[in-house]
Amino acid sequence: MTDFTMKKDADGVAIITWDVADKTMNVMSIEGLGQLNDLVDDALADDAVKGIVITSGKDTFAGGMDLNLLAKMKESAGDDPAKGLFEGTMQMHGLLRKIERAGMDAKTNKGGKPIAAAVPGTAAGIGLELPLATHRIFVANNPKAKIGLPEILVGIFPGAGGTTRLVRKLGLMGASSLLLEGKMLSPDKAKGAGVIDEVVDDPIAAARDWVLNAKDPDLVKPWDAKGYKMPGGAPYHPAGFMNFVGANAMVHGKTKGAFPAAKAMLSAVYEGALVPFDTALKIEARWFTNILMNPSSGAMIRSLFLNKEALEKGAVRPKDVPDQRVRKLGVLGAGMMGAGIALVSAQAGIEVVLIDRDQAAADKGKAYSASYMDKGIARKKATEEKKEALLSKITATADLEQLKGCDLIIEAVFEDPGVKAEMTKKVEAIIPEDCIFASNTSTLPISDLAKASVRPEQFIGIHFFSPVERMALVEIIKGAETGDRAVAKSLDYVRQIRKTPIVVNDARFFYANRCIIPYGNEATRMVTEGVAPVLIDHAAQQLGFPVGPIQLGDETSVDLAVRIMKATKAAMGNAYPGSEADNLIVWMEEEGRLGRKSKAGYFNYDENGKRLGYWKGIHDKYPLAEEQPDLIEVQERLMFAQVLEAVRALEEGVLEDIREGDVGAILGWGFAPWSGGPFSWLDILGTPYAAERCDTLQAKFGDRFECPALLREMAEKNQSFYGRFGPKAEAAAA
Repeated sequence: MTDFTMKKDADGVAIITWDVADKTMNVMSIEGLGQLNDLVDDALADDAVKGIVITSGKDTFAGGMDLNLLAKMKESAGDDPAKGLFEGTMQMHGLLRKIERAGMDAKTNKGGKPIAAAVPGTAAGIGLELPLATHRIFVANNPKAKIGLPEILVGIFPGAGGTTRLVRKLGLMGASSLLLEGKMLSPDKAKGAGVIDEVVDDPIAAARDWVLNAKDPDLVKPWDAKGYKMPGGAPYHPAGFMNFVGANAMVHGKTKGAFPAAKAMLSAVYEGALVPFDTALKIEARWFTNILMNPSSGAMIRSLFLNKEALEKGAVRPKDVPDQRVRKLGVLGAGMMGAGIALVSAQAGIEVVLIDRDQAAADKGKAYSASYMDKGIARKKATEEKKEALLSKITATADLEQLKGCDLIIEAVFEDPGVKAEMTKKVEAIIPEDCIFASNTSTLPISDLAKASVRPEQFIGIHFFSPVERMALVEIIKGAETGDRAVAKSLDYVRQIRKTPIVVNDARFFYANRCIIPYGNEATRMVTEGVAPVLIDHAAQQLGFPVGPIQLGDETSVDLAVRIMKATKAAMGNAYPGSEADNLIVWMEEEGRLGRKSKAGYFNYDENGKRLGYWKGIHDKYPLAEEQPDLIEVQERLMFAQVLEAVRALEEGVLEDIREGDVGAILGWGFAPWSGGPFSWLDILGTPYAAERCDTLQAKFGDRFECPALLREMAEKNQSFYGRFGPKAEAAAA
């Protein structure tokens, strides 16, 4: 089976078509690279061929590299995986450089054959790096297409020449948003940025015509011509020097040093800009190898690409349940959560009935969608027509009878068991018998809420994170009696709204909140011990968390933390592990310092709600310690507080799949993305070392750091979590 085929027409144009069988989008494999190399050699050696057009047999061009290719590169080198990765990367460089030079004379830059890329749709990763090596890029006038290099988002960077070519083509500042942020552009914006050359209705015809009329100078890349100067200046140029200083500051400002790929890419760019192009490719390959050998890249690829994609495709969906896509959704409660759920559902084309206690409250919930679309119109990302189409999907009402015909209900009313029970009974009397009923609760046990239902097998939890339209994760919670159809319905719905689901079993706080609450508690414990809040927040940010736990406490509100603490204490009784941290948040609430919403919390705020700095008044009650703790100790306390809860969740059966634990942590609360998630982080540390650190932390700070029995057992056997619980391990056991 071939990924690339070639046809030569009567006019002397060789059309090389990329079309990977059984894939909706092309990906590059080792076999594909070999086939493309042979076809290029054939066309360049054939005197009858005047030029080459490389295109796709699909409505997209390519989605990137087959990540198994990188694994094969490592394996092929045996005891020296770095050598295998470097040599494999240089083979890719050799092929793309062959396309770029196209047989032209090294001294005169003449005699080459024109090669153009005809791109019908999305081109990402190697799907853009290959066209960048051609002499002209023609992209279809397809507004849905996305053009870019998103590798940085999964912990690597463009290593097949994309980094070097894009910077030499656009300059460092011009390339920075695509390389350092992984931005994907529409064809028009990609042309405006200088990434591609033409946007046309028929890219193959346009590319073919260009190939037949191209002259020698049209084939020479700027960096291969005499007198080339990098746009914006090279590092040794005064203007270029400032660009590189600024880029370095930008990278460290955004990543806080936590993401190795960004630093490695910037190093490749800086060092590569000081030398000739072919040497720069070798430098890029060396830094690319460096980052692939870093365990962070493998963990990020596994969690943010492979695991995430598997969950989105139904890896944990009950196999024997037919399609359960939602046709009509009822949303109970038009507050912030309900309004957000209505918005994302309408965006997916689902008919929504948005219910609240009176028409005014329901209309206010629908207005949230209108406001969202207005902002999109102002940014030219939406139109009035799209706004009207979306709003027409939402019926805002106080009439429960409108719920007739719904096949899924999501209840998002006040977090009170009595209120939820009353609403469940009222609605179940109206909706069809086969309708699935879901609660959006973030803390209340689903099994308890299901007691109000006459059909507990059709009762489930669907926990959204706020704001709904921005957060990618949805946590699905199975109650004690929840059936497979309810699980399948929830998963199919989450797929419809293009979010990532995890499925967990019922327990207090489920999975996400179970892990994130100890994170905040550990931070407030440290404040009561005299640790500087700024040290705590910066320690977390240097681990890759989007915000520190002190700032997060203000964003989510102090009074919410107090409510959760009191409810947990009431439920656990004498087993509740109280601490001075509880007294801190109660005192803050009494002082009226509830966080951003009250413009006073752990931070001071101006009238517009902008943070002005940490509130020093907290040290009147909890004085700063004269000697502050070591940064690593603070970071370990913050990390282990969360990670040990993840292990306990797996141990207790709340989590059934460690992939969900890792993906859920990163998408749900921003857990150190570079680590790949809690279980990947423990695998990077090694379970023996992790257990040892638990013992040290327990001895110094208390039993909350006690090593779970599962982790202890794995440490003694020197097992890894993915080795024992990963998909490959499960398949081998089966």
